[in-house]
Amino acid sequence: MSSAATTTPKLTSRAGNPAASKDEIALRQHSAYRGKVQMMPKCPLRSFDDFAIWYTPGVAAASRAIAVEHERVWELTNRGNTVAIVSDGSRVLGLGNIGPEAALPVMEGKALLFKHLDGVDAVPMCRATGNPQAVISTVRALSPSFGGINLEDIATPKCFRILDALRFDLPIPIWHDDQQGTATVVLAGLLNALELVGKRLADVKIALVGIGAANMAVFRLLKSEGVDARCIIACDRAGTLHRGRADIDAAGFAAAEKWQVCQETNAERIVGGIAEALRGADVCLAFSGTGPDVISPEAVRGMAKDGIVFACANPVPEIMPSLALEAGAAIVATGRSDFSNQVNNSFVFPGVFRGVLDVRARSITNGMARVAAHALASYAKSLGISKEAILPRTDDIAAAATVAAAVGCEAQAEGVAKAKFSRDELFESALARIRSARRAHDALDLAGCFDLASS
Repeated sequence: MSSAATTTPKLTSRAGNPAASKDEIALRQHSAYRGKVQMMPKCPLRSFDDFAIWYTPGVAAASRAIAVEHERVWELTNRGNTVAIVSDGSRVLGLGNIGPEAALPVMEGKALLFKHLDGVDAVPMCRATGNPQAVISTVRALSPSFGGINLEDIATPKCFRILDALRFDLPIPIWHDDQQGTATVVLAGLLNALELVGKRLADVKIALVGIGAANMAVFRLLKSEGVDARCIIACDRAGTLHRGRADIDAAGFAAAEKWQVCQETNAERIVGGIAEALRGADVCLAFSGTGPDVISPEAVRGMAKDGIVFACANPVPEIMPSLALEAGAAIVATGRSDFSNQVNNSFVFPGVFRGVLDVRARSITNGMARVAAHALASYAKSLGISKEAILPRTDDIAAAATVAAAVGCEAQAEGVAKAKFSRDELFESALARIRSARRAHDALDLAGCFDLASS
């Protein structure tokens, strides 16, 4: 081990130099730990004889059993608790197309969240290709090793093609967190925000700022929830979407989803930019370019009374919360944890995957996403919501378990689950798995396994 690794301070003293920036601290810690995740045993190795059980010759008994009855793979291996995080690095956070190697820290971070928030073992898999068909082929070929697939940070429009090709083709759930996860948490947060300002989802006018993977999925889920698409106005870099956008129509297949939005929304055929899209709107849902000046305070002032603004670009929101509030917004949410009202897919994917894995669901439907959103919103209300707290904390164990139980029950109701459990059984099982993962982490920490200064 290099001297640099042996002299790096513990994580508990990560502040080090008070003047150090967050970037400096993050780089130092990533270098010290050589990443964030590792593989650890889940069975005891107390003596040399245990090798004969877990590997040869004992392991052959498990392999023979699975060869005879393939379904026993779920009983005899960890497949049912393992997810692949698949990315090509083409649309990573607010960094853009930075490639598979540069995407790996983000995928490792996602794996860390999987384990901590829902007890799922996740494997980062960054594919060195920009070809969507190659990603599809890779997922299909590797699917026997996993209980589910989480697609991550893939650019539009290929993220749509990849999800559509795999979602109902494989016998395991496929989820694109930037699409489905984001849409689900937006719906949950929006339900509670509207309740706080005394408005109904069926009655509001909604502006979508940005119409990429996130807001396209938001659009679809809002329609599934019963929102009239004609009351939605979407806006991209070139302006509002409407039937007269010949530039989108001419783009053909690459813009097929956008053209659908043009056909279904903006009944008044409002033309202009963000300010025109927000004029009179009750809700602004923004997932566009990183801010802080994408949405102006003047545009927010043009919204309806008690307007709701979700400015969710990362790392910098389209408008800073303080400016949106000063401009008259009643409730403001962002994608960040250091502001009030974080709206981030990390609220959703842990419970969703815990639920679908526990009932061995073969897909994740819009109905399951809607149920997850309502379960999360209801749980937040049970804790007490306010204009500064429309959702619970992301690390709330009971929140993830509540979503898991709701999703597992919905999967059974829709006939896409192979295992049957009651809501109480799913809730208690999820709690136990999450607590077990956190106890394992704490045990390693207490044992000094994270203390690189003594390694």
